[in-house]
Amino acid sequence: MGQIKVERNVGGIEGLCVITPAVHGDSRGYFMETYSQRDMEEAGINITFVQDNQSMSTKGVLRGLHFQKNFPQTKLVRVIRGSVFDAAVDLRKGSDTYGKWYGIELTEENKKQFLIPKGFAHGFLVLSVAAEFCYKCDDFYHPDDEGGIAWNDPDIGIAWPGVVGEYTGSASAEGCSIDGVSLKLSDKDRMLKRLKDTLR
Repeated sequence: MGQIKVERNVGGIEGLCVITPAVHGDSRGYFMETYSQRDMEEAGINITFVQDNQSMSTKGVLRGLHFQKNFPQTKLVRVIRGSVFDAAVDLRKGSDTYGKWYGIELTEENKKQFLIPKGFAHGFLVLSVAAEFCYKCDDFYHPDDEGGIAWNDPDIGIAWPGVVGEYTGSASAEGCSIDGVSLKLSDKDRMLKRLKDTLR
């Protein structure tokens, strides 16, 4: 019997899936299968993952929006501590939903997983004091293959929960905060440009 529930094409975007595992708990705690190739294949998802990654970030850290140019990756992401708002943007040429985004809160409590196919930009914002973020990839990391789009591109219009501040024409995040905590971006992410200036 399958141990996952799959919600397909979330947000009306083909290929994006939210996966909820079966959690077996009692007074001692809980147990769940975090990944089963058999269950995924029974659900019609046939992906071979080759690398697992894990990161820790503090509140207000915003990573993204990232994509791979020549070696695109499918990612299966989840949170094991804390909470994040995770967002994906469709960058597939010819897609009916090109430039459209979908976001979901991933937490250690809801244990949901977000499947993001190849051809999407991806990013997340840490909502809790700290968060540990895990993801599986179906291709290895190629450090010279990274691309990115400004997290606050007004043409995309991601509604990052709790974020206050005005778009000032750049991704710098200057003057932007969540619950009084300034947003924290990498130097590289602060330099990212809008979608229309990145992919022509």
